[in-house]
Amino acid sequence: MTALRRFLPGGSSWLTAYAFLYIGFLYLPVVFLPIFSINTSASPKFPLAGTTLQWYRDLPKTPALIDAAWNSLIVGVSAAVLATTFGILAARAITRYRFPGRRPIHGLIMAPLVLPEVIVAISMLLVMLQLGLSLSLFTVVLGHVLICIPYSMSVLTSGFEGFDRSIEEASADLGESAFGTFRRVTLPMVTPAIISSLLVSFTISLDDFIIAFFLTGTEATLPIYIWGQLRFAAKLPGVLALGTLLLVGSFVLLSIAEILRRRAARRTQFEGLLHA
Repeated sequence: MTALRRFLPGGSSWLTAYAFLYIGFLYLPVVFLPIFSINTSASPKFPLAGTTLQWYRDLPKTPALIDAAWNSLIVGVSAAVLATTFGILAARAITRYRFPGRRPIHGLIMAPLVLPEVIVAISMLLVMLQLGLSLSLFTVVLGHVLICIPYSMSVLTSGFEGFDRSIEEASADLGESAFGTFRRVTLPMVTPAIISSLLVSFTISLDDFIIAFFLTGTEATLPIYIWGQLRFAAKLPGVLALGTLLLVGSFVLLSIAEILRRRAARRTQFEGLLHA
């Protein structure tokens, strides 16, 4: 940043302009989603023919949509719980212990963050078929757990790293067992990070399309349902309304997760100062 300012005249203003252009390019199309979702016309164009909430009122009247929502809820909750459970164990091991292959193992766990998701999905599909598993919500859950664990690890690792180990040592000195210390001391201290991990994992699972597209069977999740409805022009207003609800829900869940993550970070820092 400093070097850029040094070699480019007005570097700071150029970087600010670039940031605004990038954010606008990324999020401006999303702004049109709720606008067109209240348009009385089925065609998403300006000027709006009028405004209505009829598309939102019609959503609960669609049985296929309700089934897809239940499927997404089942998959999202299952993937969030499993990914967070594995994330707790992995984050605990990575932050507390030093063992051979620690860094490569950590990198392997985080690999789905940088691998193309379509490659991950195809690879998992081949593995599932080789194992003789029929495609269903169960296989979707397995795929979502794989892609959610790195996000869970990122959140939980920061929670465990900021945790003062002297508190655990004091518990052990008082005669508590290792498991009792973990259950009574460690877990309550990192609870905000755990909740944040659950929310982030659930949101990622809820919004995922590629993994679900390759691994789902006859039971569609919400993204698969939306993809199927896009083939029909008359269904587009309902898709826009559903997309708006998913967008708002994802934003709310991620905001709560970030608030909890920051609260956990401040809490662990405060505990560290008290025991310093």
